[in-house]
Amino acid sequence: MAMQQFANTCEAIAATTKKLQKTAIVAQYLNSVTTKEAAVACVFLSGRPFPAWEESTLQVGGRSLWQIVAELANKEESELAAAYRQHGDLGTVAAAVLPIRNGDDLTFVAVEAAFRSISKAKGPSAKAGIVRDLLSRSTPLEAKYIIKIMTGDLRIGLKESLVEEAIAKAYESPVVDVQRANMLLGDIGEALVLAAAGRLYEARMRLFHPIGFMLASPIESPEEGVSYFTDAAVEDKYDGIRAQVHVASGEVHIFSRTRDEITESFPELPPALARLPKDAILDGEIVAWEYPASLPDATVVVDDPVSDESEAKAQNLGRARPFNVLQQRLGRKKVSDKMLREIPVAFLAFDLLYAEEALLIDRPLRERARALDALLASKRLVQPSLSRAGGGQQQAKLMFVEDQQISSAAVIRAPVFHASTPEELDRFFVAARSRGNEGLMIKDLNSSYSPGKRGKAWLKMKRELATLDVVVTAVEYGHGKRIGVLSDYTFAVWDGEKLVNIGKAYSGLTDVEINEMTAWFLDHTVEDQGFRRVVEPKIVLEVAFNNMMRSDRHESGYALRFPRIIRLRSDKLAEDADTIERVKEIFEQQS
Repeated sequence: MAMQQFANTCEAIAATTKKLQKTAIVAQYLNSVTTKEAAVACVFLSGRPFPAWEESTLQVGGRSLWQIVAELANKEESELAAAYRQHGDLGTVAAAVLPIRNGDDLTFVAVEAAFRSISKAKGPSAKAGIVRDLLSRSTPLEAKYIIKIMTGDLRIGLKESLVEEAIAKAYESPVVDVQRANMLLGDIGEALVLAAAGRLYEARMRLFHPIGFMLASPIESPEEGVSYFTDAAVEDKYDGIRAQVHVASGEVHIFSRTRDEITESFPELPPALARLPKDAILDGEIVAWEYPASLPDATVVVDDPVSDESEAKAQNLGRARPFNVLQQRLGRKKVSDKMLREIPVAFLAFDLLYAEEALLIDRPLRERARALDALLASKRLVQPSLSRAGGGQQQAKLMFVEDQQISSAAVIRAPVFHASTPEELDRFFVAARSRGNEGLMIKDLNSSYSPGKRGKAWLKMKRELATLDVVVTAVEYGHGKRIGVLSDYTFAVWDGEKLVNIGKAYSGLTDVEINEMTAWFLDHTVEDQGFRRVVEPKIVLEVAFNNMMRSDRHESGYALRFPRIIRLRSDKLAEDADTIERVKEIFEQQS
């Protein structure tokens, strides 16, 4: 199958705003090619070079692509920058500036093979050579979509859910069956092959491939918290990172909310999780944990909404430390023994998605909770040694809680309370804050687990100054002690398919974080304007602000007063950032 045909199809998809028409175009295209070709096409149409479950990555920065396009187009930096200002993404720029050529009759096989060669190549120079060769063999339109797939920035108004609908239409299969197969396999191409053969029922959960996380909606008051359902499960909202744990035959993989594997950052967790007696997928939170002198049973379940003893049990488990403590552990491939001792962590489990070779997400939360309780109760996960810290070759690899040793991190059942009135929620909120946690999670006990969905079945109550998750779109060099580093960030929220700027901030990150981000932004610049750089929109920040006002200064139509960066959100993808609708909601509540 010619890459040119694929590119023409993408152009047709981008030319319409109607979802049904987009789906029909994709379905017709899938029927016009072989099943093998259609399987690869679906992966590309989902905006990625490889199936989701694979660990392969290209690791080619935007700056490197920019330089390759400039070289092949024989354009000056200023000419390329002007084209970028006009078109807004490097793929479209490539189509506009590269010389017209007939191409090399590129096939999908050749493009996919090139992607895999890029993934395996060692070092920027080797990768750049393969990219340069691939683009030099491409027509401008082919190059446009090759670059868009490489950067994960397809931007033709085609979400993966529409590709799933197109597969269902092309092969006359139920959409829900296609969606389920893709979720289980983590490979939309493999789901297509099963749909074409009428065997979607054969799809089975592929462990060590993360599925989407169920998300919560923010609420403003306890009264709102009990307005959506009558019997709520209530948990503390911990200030850590969301994590999905896959365990099978003693092997453990841990994934972040962005579905990146983070097992190496927490080497003390796998030994504890490997003790689970059954294969399982757990949802929970990794937190920097302050252990008590004597750790109680890690599988304790707190379910009495009024008992002082229950709240005492929750307190006696220990408590979470601030996020900036945990942040020192994030993104590290090698964690020192010193850091293991000084920043111990715990995994707070609050949901069970898979066990006994069965997916549990369709079952109500009350059933999943019972199954989680039973799983954790069936084997004690933390076994502190009561011996004094002393000599021995393994001493440096142990974490210390006062004068006790813990051979591995704790796996703790997140304490659960029940509430049905605003007064109960308010009391639990105060108690959670007193334990140093952000607030509350309020969950419908009758709700199923909806991967990747944000609804009213899970709620979060923080009751604090409003914050937004935003995407960095441009950066500038700082002043004073920050001369030479990119420390001033312009950021945006989503307005449909596009990002619209809403503010700029330069305070909140540490010098170490700014230095690390400067290196990243330099490697992911798509337009160098001298003092200012337009960058790939992939970095998510959480920003706080005093209030919001309408303003023509930014494309969003709003401006934030005194914005400051709370934290880098490495656990979120750009697509997870807030929307203009959320901005309007905050503005109206403020008014």
